[in-house]
Amino acid sequence: MQPALGRIVRRIAALHPSIFQRLGDCRSATFVIEPRDMGFALVLRPDPANPQLRAVKRDAIPDHRARISGDFLTLLALVDAGADGDALFFSRDLTVSGDTEAVVRLRNALDDVEGSIAGDAAALFGPPGQFLLSRLRDAAANVTPKEGPHAI
Repeated sequence: MQPALGRIVRRIAALHPSIFQRLGDCRSATFVIEPRDMGFALVLRPDPANPQLRAVKRDAIPDHRARISGDFLTLLALVDAGADGDALFFSRDLTVSGDTEAVVRLRNALDDVEGSIAGDAAALFGPPGQFLLSRLRDAAANVTPKEGPHAI
C-alpha cells in the first residue's frame, strides 16, 4: 500500500501546488487521518519538498499535530468534488483533535482545489481506479443521512 500512497501524494502535490501555499506554516505538520471503520490510519506530511502519505497500524500512530477521524466514506467526501466541505467538517461525523487551526487550514486548502483530489488519485490507476471511485461514490450516496442539524 505504501508505494501507491506515495505515488498518490506526489501526483496531488504536482497537480495542485497551491495546497502548500494555503497551508502556510502547517506544511511541516504531521496529520493523522483515521478512518474509524478501517484497521489502519493514514499519516500525512504535506511538506512541498517531500510530501508523504503512509498507512500505519492503529497502535503505531506517530506523534502528530492534528488528527481527523471519521468513517471512510465521510473522509473520502472531504477530498471529492461536490461535497460540502463545511458541512462535513462541522458535522458530528468527524472528530478533530490537536491543532484545530492546522485542520482548518488543511480543509481550506483542499476545498480550494479545482476538481476532485479523489478523482485525481483514481486517475493514476486508470480504468480500475476510476471504477473503484465510482463504486465508492455510489456507496456514499446510498448511506442513510443522519438526522439533526449537522447531518450530511
